[in-house]
Amino acid sequence: MSEKHTRRVPPLVARKVDGTTIVTLHGEIDLVTAIPLASRLDALSSGPHPDLVLDLRPVSFIDCAGLGVLCRTRNRVGARHGRLRLVTESGGFLRVLRAAGLGGVFEVHPRLPSSGPNGPISGREPVPSGPALSSARPM
Repeated sequence: MSEKHTRRVPPLVARKVDGTTIVTLHGEIDLVTAIPLASRLDALSSGPHPDLVLDLRPVSFIDCAGLGVLCRTRNRVGARHGRLRLVTESGGFLRVLRAAGLGGVFEVHPRLPSSGPNGPISGREPVPSGPALSSARPM
């Protein structure tokens, strides 16, 4: 049983649009990727009143560790009087949320928001990369 879990952390693409940070996650969110992903999301939700949108449409798999990361992010954003939205078109993901007792916990949308709190989202500003975002790629 010397199997090594060296799978890369799923790419995290973050951009800031009219004060909203839009984060697109890719691949699998599981026990192997949860801790580094949580660190990155912690960095993105560290300021006052964070407005965070997590685009989960490119995510192919999420387990209980991944759900834990989403719950942690939700709690951090809420503690800072911010807003967290999840974007997914996956009926399977919604069933997983319901099965875990999280059906009404998150604000879930089928597509990215077309406007931010200050009007239509039009400009694109990359989120600065720091140590916690070293593998982030701007869109």
